[in-house]
Amino acid sequence: MSLCFGGGKPELIGYTDADMAGDLDSRKSTSGYLITFSGGAVSWQSKLHKCVALSTTEAEFIAATEACKEMLWMKRFLQELGQEQHKYILHCDSQSAIHLSKNPSFHSRSKHIDVRYHWIRDVLESKQLQLENIHTDDNSSDMMTKSLPKDKYEFCRGAARLLEPST
Repeated sequence: MSLCFGGGKPELIGYTDADMAGDLDSRKSTSGYLITFSGGAVSWQSKLHKCVALSTTEAEFIAATEACKEMLWMKRFLQELGQEQHKYILHCDSQSAIHLSKNPSFHSRSKHIDVRYHWIRDVLESKQLQLENIHTDDNSSDMMTKSLPKDKYEFCRGAARLLEPST
C-alpha cells in the first residue's frame, strides 16, 4: 500500500524554528515545527516555551527537541502503516543548536538547559533521525514563530500546501 499523495516517493520531512524571547511580558520564546508527508502538512505546532531560554541557541535547541518528539511519533505511525523510508530528516536553521545537539562536549556551557531537552542527543546518536541545517530563507516553519513579510508567508504557505483563504 502506498500513501503517496503528490505523485512521487512519500517522504516525512520536518522543519523547526524558534524566536528568542518573543513574548514581551514573560520573555519566553516560541517554538514551532511543521512536518510534511509527500509535500503536504500533516503536523504542526506553535507553542510558548515552558521556561525562559538564555540564548538563541537554547531556544532553537528546545524547539528542535520538541519537533524531534513529534517526528519520531510520526515515523513510528507510518512504519505501522508499512511506510518506511531510508532516512528521516528534521531541518533546523540554527547551526549552533544542531552542533549542541550532536556534541556533548559543550556540556559546561549548557548545564543550565533542562535535562529533558538533552534527550535529542540520544535520538541522534542512535540514528533514529537526522538533524540538518537549512537556510532560514528555506525554513517553512518560520510561520509558526513570528510575523512574516508577505513573500515569506506565501513561501511558507505554499511549502505546506495550505490553500489561500477565500475573501
